[in-house]
Amino acid sequence: MTQNEILKQYFGYDSFRKGQEEIINSILTQKDILAIMPTGAGKSICYQIPALMLPGITIVVSPLISLMQDQVRALNDAGIHAAYINSTLSEGQIKKALSLAVKGQYKIIYVAPERLGSWDFLDFARNTKISMVTVDEAHCISQWGQDFRPSYLKIVDFIEELPYRPVVSAFTATATSEVKDDIQCVLKLQHPDVFVKGFDRENLYYQVENTRHKTEFVIDYLEKHRNESGIIYCATRKNVDELYGLLDQKGYAVAKYHAGMSTEDRNTNQENFIYDRVSVIIATNAFGMGIDKSNVRYVIHYNMPQSMESYYQEAGRAGRDGENAQCILLFSMQDVMINKLLLESKTVVEMEASDKDLIKQRDLKRLQIMENYCRTTECLRNYILNYFGEPTTKPCDNCGNCHREYLEIDHTEHAKWIINCVVETKGRYGIKNVTGTLHGANRARLKELHTTEYKSYGKLQDMSEMEIDSLIHQMISDGYLYQTQEKYSVLKIGDISALKDGSKKVVLRTYQEKEPIDRKIRKQRKTDKLTKAGFELFERLRQLRLTIAREEAMPPYIIFSDKTLIDMCVKTPSNRVEMMNVNGVGVNKFDKYGQRFLDEIEQYVNSNNNVVLSMQLDAEQDKEEQNNVSRRKKEEFNLTKEEAEKFEYQDICFLTDIKDKLNRLIAERNVKKISGAKIFAMLVEEGLVVEEVLNGISRKRPTELGIKYGIQECERISQNGNKYFVLLYPESVQKIVVEKYVKR
Repeated sequence: MTQNEILKQYFGYDSFRKGQEEIINSILTQKDILAIMPTGAGKSICYQIPALMLPGITIVVSPLISLMQDQVRALNDAGIHAAYINSTLSEGQIKKALSLAVKGQYKIIYVAPERLGSWDFLDFARNTKISMVTVDEAHCISQWGQDFRPSYLKIVDFIEELPYRPVVSAFTATATSEVKDDIQCVLKLQHPDVFVKGFDRENLYYQVENTRHKTEFVIDYLEKHRNESGIIYCATRKNVDELYGLLDQKGYAVAKYHAGMSTEDRNTNQENFIYDRVSVIIATNAFGMGIDKSNVRYVIHYNMPQSMESYYQEAGRAGRDGENAQCILLFSMQDVMINKLLLESKTVVEMEASDKDLIKQRDLKRLQIMENYCRTTECLRNYILNYFGEPTTKPCDNCGNCHREYLEIDHTEHAKWIINCVVETKGRYGIKNVTGTLHGANRARLKELHTTEYKSYGKLQDMSEMEIDSLIHQMISDGYLYQTQEKYSVLKIGDISALKDGSKKVVLRTYQEKEPIDRKIRKQRKTDKLTKAGFELFERLRQLRLTIAREEAMPPYIIFSDKTLIDMCVKTPSNRVEMMNVNGVGVNKFDKYGQRFLDEIEQYVNSNNNVVLSMQLDAEQDKEEQNNVSRRKKEEFNLTKEEAEKFEYQDICFLTDIKDKLNRLIAERNVKKISGAKIFAMLVEEGLVVEEVLNGISRKRPTELGIKYGIQECERISQNGNKYFVLLYPESVQKIVVEKYVKR
């Protein structure tokens, strides 16, 4: 059979995924290969199909028992005879399996690397035609990788023991350029074809939450995703046990997995998760390698992993079916300290002392890179891709940072004081002592170090230590500072020439976090401000949010939070400028949803004249807030000739821009502001646009007349990949709108 016929017959696919056929062809021409492919790209087919087409047996070296069992079960279910050799089998079972293999029963045998050196297996391999040796999870052979396994070094010895050299194929999902070169060198690949198929998983939504209230976040998330399958990774067994106990007590269908459990319990829990008997598994990084569960909708990291390689591999277990999935990392500074302790206790195999030191330094460097990922305000996907050497051009618009509204603040003067402080320390102290010194903290340790006598002591007392810490990490990212790679890293000066000559500034991008939970003081609830009418409007806005969420196929809270909706009820915005002052409304969200909420608010307010929506509970009420409590009866919208002449026309613009300009013109008169919905209704009457409803979804488009006037329909893509359309209006239509409302 041809490879396409095998693909269809055994795997049920009509065509190969991108890159698969190219790799298969290379193997079939007897060439060694190294393939670096993201999780879910179909690595196994790339060696399984050649294994069926080559004359002898293919040996697949695999690191985990669960991985072998899954692969062999899947192959046998597909009608392909395969076996595995590992510690779960008795010596009698192993001899039987090898005997059947000699007789041609199996085309593919999965084997643990530790088994390669055994006399029985070597004897079998020397007397059987081995066409190919496939190394799965090939990064495990590199001591510079994040998951070095000394047993993988046995692969080279095994190949050299064979009477003739077979094709060697190596596969991995995670390898930097350095590890890629090391794999080729250690495995002694002969003039290999190297395939790097990209690291971008477009269906994964990356998100980092900087929070100390991780348990509350997890419970809130699971409550909203009860019917979805997910993995929660923790750094320690203790965290796994505690989180499992809490969620199990609350009635969630959860299981746990870590090395402290018995093999039987681990296998049972893993199977329960794979077969959807439980929807969530809480685990250490001991879980997951090779688990082919396609419907994992989210992966939550309760703690920060030790390296980008680990994070990419673990997060990549979400969305293997190509459907949208979320990868959420919950970060706190304690994660850094936990990981440093874990790295200190990490067992390093027998090697030269200098090599051990180098590995520890690289581990700490990886940890710092991972911490920087958690702190970056740039595109998270680009950060990952750049780490693995994949070029990027623009932000992805599909990660938490791309959908977060940031405020950029110039901190150049503050940055100079940080540099002064580091100079005064002579590069001897770490970040914590520097932040404490600059903040002016009253700590015994600072007095002991005499940093309280520095000129820089207390110079940034107007900033919190957390804010100073964020600024320091931004300066590290910019190269003005750097941390040494050792257990107790210290802060040193980098290249500050651009700051000295004034050619660059230090800009910190910040966003408004959710208010922290104060367990000592009961804070006033936001809904306490709302009157009965305010609650009615709040419920209408929640219903609108639910409608949009269904249209966009996303959780309602991603549209707007309850806090944002309540703030809308308090402030009752009537235009873009006012809506942008609502807590939680940024440019991106306004462009997508803002107008529909403005229209809903206006419709409610206009139909309930003089109704009080909210009341200030403070003793002194802000005058501007008081004006938002109720609406006075005003004239219907109109323009004077003088106002119309002041309208600023554009070549082309959105309807919201027309509305905002019109409302600014009448700001000083007692006239009702006009809504975008009312302007659109007028354009419908003029025969320029229409609104159609298809399958419950509304779509606005220009008529033939509207197209002649120059109205443009533009297609956009929502964050979930759904299409929606916006209209752009030329100057000719803007004039029609203005002239329509001039008071005669």
